[in-house]
Amino acid sequence: MYSAEFEYYRATSVAEAVELMRAHPGAKLLAGGHSLLPQMKLRVSQPAALVDISRAAELSGITLDGEMLRIGATTTHAALAASPVVSEHCAILSEAASLIGDQQVRNRGTIGGSLAHADPAADLPTVIVALGGTLTAASAAGPRDVLAGECFVDLFTTALTEGEVLTRVNVPAYGAGTGGAYAKHRHPASGYAVVGVAAIVTVSDGRCTRARLVVGGAQPNPVSASASEAALEGQPLNEATIAAAAAQVAQALPNPLSDHYASADYRRQLATVLARRALVTAAERAAER
Repeated sequence: MYSAEFEYYRATSVAEAVELMRAHPGAKLLAGGHSLLPQMKLRVSQPAALVDISRAAELSGITLDGEMLRIGATTTHAALAASPVVSEHCAILSEAASLIGDQQVRNRGTIGGSLAHADPAADLPTVIVALGGTLTAASAAGPRDVLAGECFVDLFTTALTEGEVLTRVNVPAYGAGTGGAYAKHRHPASGYAVVGVAAIVTVSDGRCTRARLVVGGAQPNPVSASASEAALEGQPLNEATIAAAAAQVAQALPNPLSDHYASADYRRQLATVLARRALVTAAERAAER
């Protein structure tokens, strides 16, 4: 199918993108386009204008700023997966990026596009929530930061407001004794996560001092398995404690999504299995740091 007619504008800076969004209410930002363009062809989305930010150089790149990684919104999944800085300081993010779609998708898709689109089956929202990241957005009113855990509010819906341009993603670098892992059950047709689980643990003197366990794909937005996290803190990360914590993941999923591929009960079971796998791997990696 063909999209409805629209106007096209190319922004070369954040300031220009903000001005174009202000001048064209209802316009959509275009970066990689892997989610937006199919929606437009199906006429699920019919924006009157597109603002292309893919060539705004200030929106791309990865830097280590003290204990924080600053990632430009148009940084591609392939760049995240290949970055030695990300691999060294926040390996779970490069791991998740390497599992997205196929090589063509990773070459064009962007971290900002994935987060702003808020697909429940996307990989990066789950990981960014687990990391406790923040999203920096710019608008005519100025910049603001949004906690990732507060950004995803419903299916394909975020706390970003009309006219805001997501400019940067900020995530903390791993500290000593911290390890993370992302495990997913990949849909065989799309490569999206039927369920994906991000686990991050910090170990000191043989015991877990901090745990984050977030499930994606099972509900409209990423969900923190708080009971599982509480069960791990203060405990040694052995087979028994990890299995007990993973068994409590289902408490965080009161009403899982259900479709022709995976029922609600199947997603609950997947979340339990993947949580255990992710926690085991995260614990092993924490022990190596």
